[in-house]
Amino acid sequence: MNRKTQQMQKEITSDWYASWFDTPYYHILYKDRDNAEANSFMDRLTQFLQLEENDTILDLACGKGRHAISLSQKGFQVTGVDLSPSSIAFAKQFESERLKFRVHDMCLPYPQRFNAVFNLFTSFGYFENEDDNLRTIKAIKKELKANGHGVIDFMNSEYVIKNLVPAEVKEVEGITFHIKRYVSEGYIFKEIKFQHNDIPFSYTERVKALRLADFKEYFEKAGLKTAHCFGDYHLNEYDEATSDRLILIFN
Repeated sequence: MNRKTQQMQKEITSDWYASWFDTPYYHILYKDRDNAEANSFMDRLTQFLQLEENDTILDLACGKGRHAISLSQKGFQVTGVDLSPSSIAFAKQFESERLKFRVHDMCLPYPQRFNAVFNLFTSFGYFENEDDNLRTIKAIKKELKANGHGVIDFMNSEYVIKNLVPAEVKEVEGITFHIKRYVSEGYIFKEIKFQHNDIPFSYTERVKALRLADFKEYFEKAGLKTAHCFGDYHLNEYDEATSDRLILIFN
């Protein structure tokens, strides 16, 4: 077995997001995400926050930019940042006077202040070091203008754990993904195994099962406060037992 094959077979556990999100397979597996739903969510969210045309928005951990693109088309000045160079390289084809993309670590403050900072689609709680979660919240505080709004769209961990599907097989673009999910030591894990061109791959997603109380503690330590809490993309009231999302607005 050559070195390249050994590297491809290696299971990613430390800083898994930096490797997994930078592969084409991540985007293949999740290709069916609902762009219409994302666009409607951006409509509701920006209207609720009373953001005005040409207000500035930072899309933190933007991936390939689907939310950032939608926001720029609504008349906002948008910066999308992500740790994945390949995602940003892809997103740059959509850049315009209203939209730019940069590679950036969200643990560090971006050198600009915004009317709103959005962290969407459970793009939080990945870090190996727990301190990095608080560092990210503190960075968001520094990125906000006076009276700006921070938004974190996270999973409702209580609901996800209660409805966890332990095993699943999913075929996308001719690739058969074998998925295993479980909870361990306060984290929700998703093991993803597949073969492509006769080479086996294995990745493990690992997200801290954060609850509302955990976020409130982060906000308090960072000198922020929770302004609103919603439980879905229609901005209905959050209920720990039944909501599928935990959407927090803070300042």
